[in-house]
Amino acid sequence: MAIYREKDFNERRNAANEAKKALLAKFKARPADDDPEVLARKAERQAILEARAKRDAEKARLKREKEAREAEARRIAQEKAAAERAQREAEDNERIALQLAEEAARKAKRDARYAARKARNGRMPLPPRP
Repeated sequence: MAIYREKDFNERRNAANEAKKALLAKFKARPADDDPEVLARKAERQAILEARAKRDAEKARLKREKEAREAEARRIAQEKAAAERAQREAEDNERIALQLAEEAARKAKRDARYAARKARNGRMPLPPRP
């Protein structure tokens, strides 16, 4: 097992100074803004940004077109549903009108039988109900 030895103050201070010197050297070694490599990287980043903007614009256009198609499909479906609903209501109204007519015919027959019976028995029938 290795023996652990703590660093004393001087060693820690020297290590910090070396780290500062390394950072300063790294900063000084950085190329200037007018360096061809820096300009090339900057142009490359700009090209990437422009391509990304084009892709985003194309994506947005496709999304708008898709939403327009979906809205049109929803509108058509709603119109179809409204037409079916109107047709069902018309059929229901027709069926109800037919039932009311049949009921009125049955009532008229019943009233006629009642009047005939009253006439046979010699009584005066009541006036018809409205």
